[in-house]
This record gives sequence, structure tokens and C-alpha cells, in this order.
Amino acid sequence: MKRYEIISHSPQETIDFAAALARKLQRKDVITLEGDLGAGKTTFTKGLAKGLGIERNVNSPTFTIIKEYNGRLPLYHMDVYRLEDTFEDLGFDEYFDGDGVTVVEWAHLIQEQLPPELLKIHIYHHGESERKIVLVPIGKRYEELCKEIIGNEGISN
Repeated sequence: MKRYEIISHSPQETIDFAAALARKLQRKDVITLEGDLGAGKTTFTKGLAKGLGIERNVNSPTFTIIKEYNGRLPLYHMDVYRLEDTFEDLGFDEYFDGDGVTVVEWAHLIQEQLPPELLKIHIYHHGESERKIVLVPIGKRYEELCKEIIGNEGISN
């Protein structure tokens, strides 16, 4: 399985990279975001929203679990952190199979509910304001997307 890495030197670079990625996204695309608190998951999602033409302010849906935003494609922003101790069928598959792009923060907590093909993104602290962004495509669609946005310089695991 290949992975792709970039270094972002600022929150604005993270937003710009995510916006460029979003311009290539299609309906039913699923992106998972993992990273420590404060790593930049919501900043990344703000960039995706920008790239999808969403003008509303994007913030973490920690207490509501799912927020929807309208743009070129709908953006379904999920934060499943609070589901760690409880399991409910919240109809995630309706979002994954919907007309928009789904972004799931803390996705490892609902691993068994995720679709088989998706784009995993891990964001790591890499200095005070820098972040290492690692993309792991699962499925041909996402492999091609990574090659298109980053190039062929993937790292094989």
C-alpha cells in the first residue's frame, strides 16, 4: 500500500493543500482524518470546504457529531470522538453513499462502519507550526487522486 507525504509550513498551507484536493473530489468520496488534538484536522477540513466553494465558517462538530455544508458538493463533516464509549447506528452509510463528500475525524472509532475504499489522512505535529500530512489511499480512485494532487512519489509500506 502506498502513502504520500507532504510538509505544511503553516495553517494557510494546510488550507491551500486541502482546497486543491477538494477541487478534485467527487460525490461519495470519503476522507478520514486522524491526528492528535490540535494537529490540524479542522484546519484541513476548512480547506476542503474552501475548495468546495463553501463560504460558511467550518468548525469542529464535536458536540453535534455531524455538520452539513453546501457548496459545489455537500460536505458532511463528522467528528466521532465522543462515540468511543457508545455505539449507535447513526446512519453513516447514508452519508457515505450520499451526494456529497464525507470527512470523518477520529475515524478509527467507527472503523467497522467505514466504506471499503477511502482516503486516509494522518496529520502529525512536525515542529511548532509545521505539519506532516500523510495520505494513504485505499482503492484505485484514491490512488489516482493522490497521484494527481501530489505526483507519483508515493512511499511503499
